[in-house]
Amino acid sequence: MVAVDSESSAGGDRQTQLLRGALDMCLLALLAKEATHGYELVRRLEAIGFEGVGYGTIYPLLTRMRRLGLVADELQASPTGPPRKVYALTATGHERLHEWRRQWTRFVDTVNTALTDTTADSTRS
Repeated sequence: MVAVDSESSAGGDRQTQLLRGALDMCLLALLAKEATHGYELVRRLEAIGFEGVGYGTIYPLLTRMRRLGLVADELQASPTGPPRKVYALTATGHERLHEWRRQWTRFVDTVNTALTDTTADSTRS
């Protein structure tokens, strides 16, 4: 589980920084599977292990991604209550997600190589 609440420890700060760098990509990936509203995105993030990511984090990101043309929104009727804003990936969003996935894979491979090499070197001493 990835907790996102602010912790005073260096590990908590690092966790928060890592999440900030990856949350846009995670939101685009979730929206690539299915257009949905902000409440459902928060629920899905929690279901995959991101604890503490709330509406105060999600909605500003969605607004920024909409301004960048990565997502589009439209009001849809709700079976229980007022209409909801539903977000969907645009063609630009799909392209950006593809590029971010490629960059992420390369980045993770590089970090894993560094960690593996560091671990191997520390066992020799």
